Amino acid sequence: MWRWLLASLGLALFLSLLYSDYQQFLDAPLEVSADGQVLEVKPGMGINEIARHLQRQPGLSRPALYLEAHARLNGLAARLKVGEYALSPGLTPRTLIDRIVAGQVIQHALTVVEGWTFRQLQQAMTRHPKLAQTLQGLSDADVMARLGRPGEHPEGRFLPDTYHFPAGFTDEAFLRRAMTAMDQRLAEIWQNRAPNLPLDNPYQALILASIIEKETGLPAERPEIAGVFARRLLKGMRLQTDPTVIYGLGEAFDGDLRQRDLTTDTPYNTYTRKGLPPTPIALPGEAALKAAVNPAAGDALYFVADGQGGHVFSRTLAEHNRAVRRYQLQGK
Repeated sequence: MWRWLLASLGLALFLSLLYSDYQQFLDAPLEVSADGQVLEVKPGMGINEIARHLQRQPGLSRPALYLEAHARLNGLAARLKVGEYALSPGLTPRTLIDRIVAGQVIQHALTVVEGWTFRQLQQAMTRHPKLAQTLQGLSDADVMARLGRPGEHPEGRFLPDTYHFPAGFTDEAFLRRAMTAMDQRLAEIWQNRAPNLPLDNPYQALILASIIEKETGLPAERPEIAGVFARRLLKGMRLQTDPTVIYGLGEAFDGDLRQRDLTTDTPYNTYTRKGLPPTPIALPGEAALKAAVNPAAGDALYFVADGQGGHVFSRTLAEHNRAVRRYQLQGK
């Protein structure tokens, strides 16, 4: 009788100590280096494998069985999400499992830069180590068809911004997100356009915005440059903007725009053709989009780079020619 009682008391004490140790384990910080670690939960990876992986790193100071028990007893083992999870100093096993169940994976970033061409965007996606490549080798037409926009040109269709995504996110999904963002932003900006614009639809605004984006990096100048282009379009004047010519040259452009390039006709040569080019020439940012549909008032019809990152605006050709001689031809 006494033996049974002592054995029962011993078992109860052992279980009590075990439970106390188990509870302490759940709220004791994992052994994580100061600069952090990454836990990758792969498809098919169960709680037992996760626990063993953490103990090998090292990560668990107590038996891996505790982590498995916590997940299984609380119905969490079947709810673990695939992905990369950040392990930082102070993180407890309880919080880690909660994060994995909630799918709070590491978010990677890629910034789409204002003024990039679609080709530069593709190159940036290809170089990103966490984006899954599914579009390599496809033509532009095939890419747009995959995005549900067959027959459309890809240039200018993706909004410059910083996008966050988990590891394994596909390049197709990335483009789809950036395209949707541009569609939404362009529609909003078009609704707030100024009256009497020489633009018939949002796509023309996108084209004009792409030219503005390539003409200046100064936010304050964008409405002024938009005003020049709007007035030239209204008067039936050619836009005569170098960035469109350069885009039309494609890979033939070697960094030096020559006089013969300005007189060689292409669909993008705004020195030889009136109106807007057939497509955007780059990815315009929000500021350029707003400028395109809300150009600054004024009477300037010309502008020339001043050599300091800005431009000098002129009302007449005579004024413009003087500005060209002063700012572009000096020292030549």
